[in-house]
Amino acid sequence: MGKWKRSQAYADYIGFILTLNEGVKGKKLTFEYKVSEAIEKLVALLNTLDRWIDETPPVDQPSRFGNKAYRTWYAKLDEEAENLVATVVPTHLAAAVPEVAVYLKESVGNSTRIDYGTGHEAAFAAFLCCLCKIGVLRVDDQIAIVFKVFNRYLEVMRKLQKTYRMEPAGSQGVWGLDDFQFLPFIWGSSQLIDHPYLEPRHFVDEKAVNENHKDYMFLECILFITEMKTGPFAEHSNQLWNISAVPSWSKVNQGLIRMYKAECLEKFPVIQHFKFGSLLPIHPVTSC
Repeated sequence: MGKWKRSQAYADYIGFILTLNEGVKGKKLTFEYKVSEAIEKLVALLNTLDRWIDETPPVDQPSRFGNKAYRTWYAKLDEEAENLVATVVPTHLAAAVPEVAVYLKESVGNSTRIDYGTGHEAAFAAFLCCLCKIGVLRVDDQIAIVFKVFNRYLEVMRKLQKTYRMEPAGSQGVWGLDDFQFLPFIWGSSQLIDHPYLEPRHFVDEKAVNENHKDYMFLECILFITEMKTGPFAEHSNQLWNISAVPSWSKVNQGLIRMYKAECLEKFPVIQHFKFGSLLPIHPVTSC
């Protein structure tokens, strides 16, 4: 774990997360931003994954969770991942495709256990980080990376989780932030910094969530939790309930970044699956 925390991969990964955090600060999902061809192609790639879910309905089986049809869906991605990535990466960068495709395959859950968790989410962020490193995505794509690509990824992951009843991977149950995701809470809280009237206490208020979820990723996450879970919010999502008592969104945002490092990036069960290569190397940070 020490080697990972000192690595170039860790520095680049967390740097990427924080750059995007800064980029979306105070902006609504409906904000006007530039959409490049690469962004459009990434959305098309995610739309393909979505279509494959429709083409692979859940099978009848005795166990309620972990529908085995997920494995059929995953096998298709496993087979097609490099071709999909090749649609996004220009020909002169084709040599990077096999390495980048690994992160895409790692980002949709585990086909043996039929589970999904923050490690898979981290693989998708690493996938996007690699596309930035090879120059497919650029600095002015920042907002679209979160609002268009990552948001579409979340929709597809929620559909996977629902359709195949995926298990949460390494979930801390009621003591974790959320069964499946973490990053949309970080970036979503940044979106709400200095909001004229929405405060952290409002996200446990059904009316505030219903009226604003289309503009804010954080509230979209809350809506999905309330759709998936029954009973009092304070009981099924205790950590989030506690966060709703924090006075400002910037405090929430800072706290979540600290929590993400401690609970995800510094936990062996999450990081043991992280892949290293030439784009995200394990060697120690090289100071330029």
